[in-house]
Amino acid sequence: MTYTPRSDFLHVMQSRGFLADCTDLQSLDELLLTPGQSAYIGFDATAKSLHVGSLIQIMMLRWFQKTGHKPITLMGGGTTKVGDPSFRADERPLLDAAAIDANIAGIKQVFSAYIDYDAGAQMLNNAEWLDDLNYLDFLRDIGRHFSINRMLSFESVKSRLDREQSLSFLEFNYMILQAYDFMELNRRYGCILQMGGSDQWGNIVNGIDLTRRVIQSEVFGLTSPLLETSDGKKMGKSQSGAVWLNAEMLSAYEFWQFWRNTTDADVGRFLKLYTELPLDECDRLGALEGSEINEAKARLATEITTLLHGADAAAAAADTAREVFEKGGVGDDLPTLTLSASDVGDGISIVQLIVKSGLAGSGKEAKRLIAEGGAKMNDAPLTEAGTMIDALTLSEPIKLSAGKKRHALVQIG
Repeated sequence: MTYTPRSDFLHVMQSRGFLADCTDLQSLDELLLTPGQSAYIGFDATAKSLHVGSLIQIMMLRWFQKTGHKPITLMGGGTTKVGDPSFRADERPLLDAAAIDANIAGIKQVFSAYIDYDAGAQMLNNAEWLDDLNYLDFLRDIGRHFSINRMLSFESVKSRLDREQSLSFLEFNYMILQAYDFMELNRRYGCILQMGGSDQWGNIVNGIDLTRRVIQSEVFGLTSPLLETSDGKKMGKSQSGAVWLNAEMLSAYEFWQFWRNTTDADVGRFLKLYTELPLDECDRLGALEGSEINEAKARLATEITTLLHGADAAAAAADTAREVFEKGGVGDDLPTLTLSASDVGDGISIVQLIVKSGLAGSGKEAKRLIAEGGAKMNDAPLTEAGTMIDALTLSEPIKLSAGKKRHALVQIG
């Protein structure tokens, strides 16, 4: 029989599809009946923005606060110097301290849209306790609690070794450092729960075990499913690359459009995970068919964009989409490629423009798009890959389209 949680937070996690595994669901549920508990999720600073693959974790922290508790967003200022090897084929590039600090500054911008740091939430950096560790003391006091045999058995490590891909000693230490994070957060801030994607299960269990062994404290772990779209694609990627959460790396319109392009089968599930609409409304919208499902997709896109970028930006994105799709116009909020006169010179090929505007990943892909009739300029089909565009043509913005849903403006600045 499936356990039915009594705490608001776990009820939301279970009913909306966030819950994959929990180390002790009933005991955690009892604890969460008392308001003001602390839970954390760690985010390594490997780029200047998180992408939508992290949005499920951000929503978990948001719900944790909305149900009366205190979320901790842990910035990996220390662990980013090592790099998480979980389910990776190769080692992450090592970043220096300045690059890590710059990435943390970029990532912080997103969290304030979802979490209220004036109402009990905290943002911490694990460099606070990791940077000053004494290596010999750490080996003696912490390292002795870890079994190499057990560490090798975790799927994230085992899969790398089974493929005979190198795993450095530096990366192998990552799971020890993450376990140490959990223990320190419990000792310093009373944190009782670590959450993350299901690929973090081994790391989370290590932290629970270390905390019990060293400071005799009971803590818990909870994971969310690793999401793929219904057609098997990994969340966080689009045809033109990563779907970033920071507006300077991806416009609100492009973000809105990513969600508008959701496949029919994913609409109901994504409404439950990424919006705060009531469950019955999510089910109603997800069950729509034919042309009506497009209205549900627009609602999905607007709700998610409102949470991240605000209601005004979401409304502007929706208006631009209507202008482009329903009226065949240009729209005010399309992603724009601005070229200099020297970039254009005596002329620039339409293939280059399609690639530079992000509508194709390569010249080969752009040529195939044209050959298959999927490319348009100002809503007129492009038929010749050798077409050259001169500066006079670009004196007014031109609209390039790849299929029915992806558009960009190109102009001379």
